[in-house]
Amino acid sequence: MKESKKEGDTKKKLEEFGEGVLQEIEKGKGPKFVTLSRSRSNVRYDEKKGILSLGGNSEERNFVNVGQAKRFMQTMAIASKCHKFISENLHTTIRGLFYQLKYSLGEDIDENIFNEQAESNPLVEDLEVSLGVKREDLNLNANRKGVLAGNMRVIDHFGGERIEIDTSKQGRSGWAIPSDVDNEIEFVDVKAKFVLVVEKDAVWQRLNEDGFWKKENCILITPQGQASRGIRRLIRKLADMGLPVYVFNDADAWGWYIYWTIKTGSMNLAYIGNEIATPEARFIGVTMKDIENYDFLKKLVMKANEVDIKRAQEMLQYPWINRHKEWVAELQKVIKTKTKLEQDTLQAPKLTFIDDYIREKVKKKDFLP
Repeated sequence: MKESKKEGDTKKKLEEFGEGVLQEIEKGKGPKFVTLSRSRSNVRYDEKKGILSLGGNSEERNFVNVGQAKRFMQTMAIASKCHKFISENLHTTIRGLFYQLKYSLGEDIDENIFNEQAESNPLVEDLEVSLGVKREDLNLNANRKGVLAGNMRVIDHFGGERIEIDTSKQGRSGWAIPSDVDNEIEFVDVKAKFVLVVEKDAVWQRLNEDGFWKKENCILITPQGQASRGIRRLIRKLADMGLPVYVFNDADAWGWYIYWTIKTGSMNLAYIGNEIATPEARFIGVTMKDIENYDFLKKLVMKANEVDIKRAQEMLQYPWINRHKEWVAELQKVIKTKTKLEQDTLQAPKLTFIDDYIREKVKKKDFLP
């Protein structure tokens, strides 16, 4: 298969990375490379962009430093393998990469390049940051997670074939969202008014059975819990096409945190914040305020445990959240009343009430920022 421009660009960056190290060796210098620090202390909230990103603190990886020599060697081994994957047009996971490099350094050296995957994972991130690429550009995929339904076509160049997928004709299962939504894949004929992201798969199935996405002309997505990199990237791409993004999750700190990782990105992925955050996203519900507006919900609240309360308290400390008085009020109510609410409770009056709830919220623009 012909190499794509993006694959060629990533391959070139890997080659330049290796050539730079080689040139330093030929000059008699200790090879090194610099990468931005991914520590929590270097994560910044960019108020102008509305996303979490890395600050300017950098770290140097130096081969002649005894404490860094092994990590430097391991990073070069990962770069070499990823270059090979791209050259062969083959993909694997970070687990597969680990096993590719889990071998002895030589007959006389009783030590493997890697003993645990915990050693290799952060070095993949080092490469992402230092080269300005994403893991998926290095032909490293994650497990698929999440499904989609809506009026859209997907052009997938896979296995030497051009495959066209109509996401409006995927039945009860929906279209399984891959981890890489950038390379050799296109989203065309997107005929929708908005994107609706639904936390739970069971609720997505309920809405899909009702044909909600057809009636309201939306793209219906469930991340099945916390949104993966691929799903967050897809949401960002759909927002770039001009589609408003609405998120529908549980009314507890965990459901709300899922929303905020979609909106601002997350601290552990701050180095690709521009690619996966969607600051323009809005939260439909469920909210604690809904209890006041829908009488039946008063009897359906659940008790929040200590872990729920602690998480809510932590979220109140985040400047990207506590700058919004609406969210402060929601979190404080969870802490004060020690209660929470699941999105599933909206099926209590009738199974299709969820449809009415979302429709009304969108119509009235009754969102949280």
